[in-house]
Amino acid sequence: MKRVAILCGGPGSEHEISCLSAGGVLSAINRNEYEPILIGITREGKWMALPLDYSLSLENETLPSVSGNFPEVVRGRDGMTVDGVALEIDVIFPVLHGTYGEDGQLQSDLDHLGIPYVGSGALASERAMDKSDAKSLFSSAGIAIAPGFTVTEIEWKSSPEKVMQSIEPLGLPIFVKASRGGSSRGTVKVKDLSSFASAMEEALSFDSKVLIESAIDGAEVECAVLEIDGSAQASIPGKVWINPRYEFYDYQAKYLDGATRIDIPAPFNEAIIEKIQSYALTAFTAIGAKGLARVDFFVTQRGEIIINEINTMPGFTRTSAYPKMWQATGIGYSEVITHLLQSALRR
Repeated sequence: MKRVAILCGGPGSEHEISCLSAGGVLSAINRNEYEPILIGITREGKWMALPLDYSLSLENETLPSVSGNFPEVVRGRDGMTVDGVALEIDVIFPVLHGTYGEDGQLQSDLDHLGIPYVGSGALASERAMDKSDAKSLFSSAGIAIAPGFTVTEIEWKSSPEKVMQSIEPLGLPIFVKASRGGSSRGTVKVKDLSSFASAMEEALSFDSKVLIESAIDGAEVECAVLEIDGSAQASIPGKVWINPRYEFYDYQAKYLDGATRIDIPAPFNEAIIEKIQSYALTAFTAIGAKGLARVDFFVTQRGEIIINEINTMPGFTRTSAYPKMWQATGIGYSEVITHLLQSALRR
């Protein structure tokens, strides 16, 4: 039986969502083949061995987090130890989202351990997390992207007037996004130029680089990619339905309010569905992803498909869009987890 270390938490802004995802993985992993071990990373970056019954679910509207006094997990070139005893881990399932989890930092740390892990490596994770870098890779691969440009904190502080002039051709509304933010944190929809400066400050509080884009008027569509027996496959896509009281698919709408749902299959003709799947696989290859990804698109009234972003470790609870799309495609939650662990072990 293989021993799997499920990692959750971390110093990023998506700490709680990571805990929910890990709870999902822990509940569904095939225990006939895999023995799970739960490792939590506190907001301060301390790695701890958590009991398997540690609460990783939403309770009384409170999201779970990693805290408390548990044995420290010490990492070294020969793997991980607790109280001087080796954990003998065969494979790691790092269920961390956003900063640290998806931006390549964690992957670099895991590379030093010499233990195979689920998902993309450091470089692909870094590329995917930086929306402006990823966009140029997608565009080079022939996928349409939203018109826009990148502004650094230094450029904004030294010449705000110049930035204001640059946004004129984009028209309104526009999106101002932290280039390396996750879960739509640090993303602001600007409908009036008077709120542009405060939107920039909000985005810059999450990152020193900001992506400014035209708002695309279209349906938000997601497609899941999973490596099965060494080859990437695309799921049936889903269309995100958002409660009209939300301006866009923001953090509140995504996680806290039950204000969104995903309609699977997305209500498009076969040609558009196939094109979305094809572009999802192209995007996956363009950044050099491994294991899994969720690729997000807009589909306009005219049937144009414009890529929004790629997530190398998407939300992974039972009710998250990623497992739901695979469920609709004929692969259940536990089976998805098994495919991911097999892919990691094969590498």
